[in-house]
Amino acid sequence: MPMRDSVREMGLLVRSGHSLLLAGGGEDPDRLETLLAHLAASLDLPLFVWTRARGLARHGQTGAAYGTDDPGRALSHITSSPIPALYLLRSMETHLGNDVIASRLAEAARALRGVGGALILPGVGLELPGELAARATPVALPGPGREELRGLLTHILRDISARRPVEVDLTVAEREQLLGHMAGLTLLEAEKILTKAIIEDGRLSVEDIRHVVDAKRAVVEKEGLLEYTPLEDHRTEVADLAGLKEWLRKRTAILADPARARAFGLTFPKGILLVGVPGCGKSLSAKAVAAEWSLPLLRLDPSALYNKYIGESERNFRRAMDAAERMAPVVLWIDELEKAFASGGEDGGVSQRILGSFLSWMQERKGDVFVVATANDVSRLPPEFLRKGRFDEIFFVDLPDAATRGEIFRIHLALRDQHPAGFDLPTLAAATPDFSGAEIEQVVISGLYTAFSGTGVLDTPLLLEEVGRTRPLATTMREKVAAMRAWARERTVPAN
Repeated sequence: MPMRDSVREMGLLVRSGHSLLLAGGGEDPDRLETLLAHLAASLDLPLFVWTRARGLARHGQTGAAYGTDDPGRALSHITSSPIPALYLLRSMETHLGNDVIASRLAEAARALRGVGGALILPGVGLELPGELAARATPVALPGPGREELRGLLTHILRDISARRPVEVDLTVAEREQLLGHMAGLTLLEAEKILTKAIIEDGRLSVEDIRHVVDAKRAVVEKEGLLEYTPLEDHRTEVADLAGLKEWLRKRTAILADPARARAFGLTFPKGILLVGVPGCGKSLSAKAVAAEWSLPLLRLDPSALYNKYIGESERNFRRAMDAAERMAPVVLWIDELEKAFASGGEDGGVSQRILGSFLSWMQERKGDVFVVATANDVSRLPPEFLRKGRFDEIFFVDLPDAATRGEIFRIHLALRDQHPAGFDLPTLAAATPDFSGAEIEQVVISGLYTAFSGTGVLDTPLLLEEVGRTRPLATTMREKVAAMRAWARERTVPAN
């Protein structure tokens, strides 16, 4: 959502009597204050900013109301003022554990509802006590767009160049690539990263793109909920899956020209659910989606969400989804979905509450986040996930056919500096009828160990020996695989 749309939305809320707003963007306080200044101007209202250091002061002025550095006095001042206004209360959330402060904040919100105006607390995910929770309206604000980031880069280069020589060694395409990697960062984060990269060697070059990527990874992963993989790190070769690849290709144009897609009545895709035989490339497919669409990949580890303290698991989920939306457009990969949202009440209902939050988020999310979820055991998934329309499509990833098995051998041999042309790939493919891609990879790895400890040469006969020593999952769990295929026949689309 562009900034002007955010101002319009908040203006509608204020005019309709919403007197306590929880505004995202608190991680970039100066930008939030700038947005609120635009909002105040559009409503013809004054904007006041409260900080514990200064007290309550009008935006753009240095003087503050006497004694309002105390939060209780500041709120009493707001309550008694007959003037409609907007009030940005920085760091007030740290005082909400005090019953008196919470009560005065509710009283100030009631007063502003009568005269017009609103209190704004930074932070959408705040846990508010009592009456405040009922009064508060969350407003998710967008991160900086490409033009804001472009202006920031120009400002930084001009500022540093005034003090020391700076060499800019970027083509137009490389500069756009740099700006693309900065998407999802706050202006404050982007400024720190770019300034450090330029000052280190006095130049801005293509090497600094890697600095931005590394810094961005640190920002995303600092809470331990998401793992960030930039585009350059997930280009990978995936054998077969022609059905999935064709589905993705039909939607590539939406990413290339989103404005035209919207005019045509199309929206950003929701996501896909990949179910199927373990080891057949479902997880690899998540990377293939990101590579096909040239988007960064975020991986959510479901086990990282859960916390022993009441309410923390749900808050972890909200933080993870907020981070994903900040990085949009992006592919969000949730591996082994059944482990996060399995049916049953063994965890006191935590997984069911997170499930509800996840389904709501998928329906209402603001950012362009494409979800790629994988599952090995669909019987453990709640039926809500399998309802048509929850995901754009449910694909079944089956065991590879003979041609695909030969291609998988070629890929894994080439990855390990073996020359595929020196192997009888059709014979190897024919010898592995029930093998998954992961099992074929292990045959190659085991063959390399055997060759390394023996003759030092890996060849087709040695690989065939390793095949003979392997019992694939489709053989040891034949009934379960057959049941999985029977379930998928009428409910899913073939990915192969």
